[in-house]
Amino acid sequence: MSASAGTALPVRASPAAAHACAVPAPVIRRFGLCDYQPTWRAMQRFTEQRDAATADEIWFLEHPPVFTLGQNASRAHLLAPGDIPVVQIDRGGQVTYHGPGQLVVYPLIDLRRLGLGIRAFVTALERSVIELAAQFGIRCECRREAPGVYVAGAKLASVGVRVRAQGAYHGLAVNVALDLAPFARINPCGLAGLRMTQLSALGGPAEVASCARLLEPVLLRALGLTAVTAA
Repeated sequence: MSASAGTALPVRASPAAAHACAVPAPVIRRFGLCDYQPTWRAMQRFTEQRDAATADEIWFLEHPPVFTLGQNASRAHLLAPGDIPVVQIDRGGQVTYHGPGQLVVYPLIDLRRLGLGIRAFVTALERSVIELAAQFGIRCECRREAPGVYVAGAKLASVGVRVRAQGAYHGLAVNVALDLAPFARINPCGLAGLRMTQLSALGGPAEVASCARLLEPVLLRALGLTAVTAA
């Protein structure tokens, strides 16, 4: 298994060192720039191989340019993909774009162990971005009918998840400082004319790595996780 910039992705779930009755500390992984398909397959394998004692993991990374379609997405929302690859995957939702300068976060979480339903999990992801943006005086909101985080009607972050045997994967994409032009080649999230925005244009951080460092503790609190095993 390999990724861009020489980063190796895990292919097996991490065993928990803690007692089976305790919630093991989540493992934080920072991968840098990773090709989409190998990362997606690694998430699937992790989720398939994990058991009740496996520590949760949270992956922070970026992807090279790619459009991803949810499992029931309509290809009619791909307006002019051009030379950007298109990958149909197993999350919910319609079409979105990933590219360098966007922070992608994959929380591989045992929802049952944390006592979280899918709606509560999605809300925790959204609210972590809202809290992050608030640190820079950026006022955001979420919409129950259209998951994600919005600023004055423009979308700042997208959320798409899949749950298999209570193990959640896929997750969150936060626009930090990227070329937003490829979003014009699609109907983002299946919504024609949806405007996109990013933290760097709103007075927030312009580096993905610094954004990840700031988001990490906020996300852990939102998920009710307080102990971290760095990796």
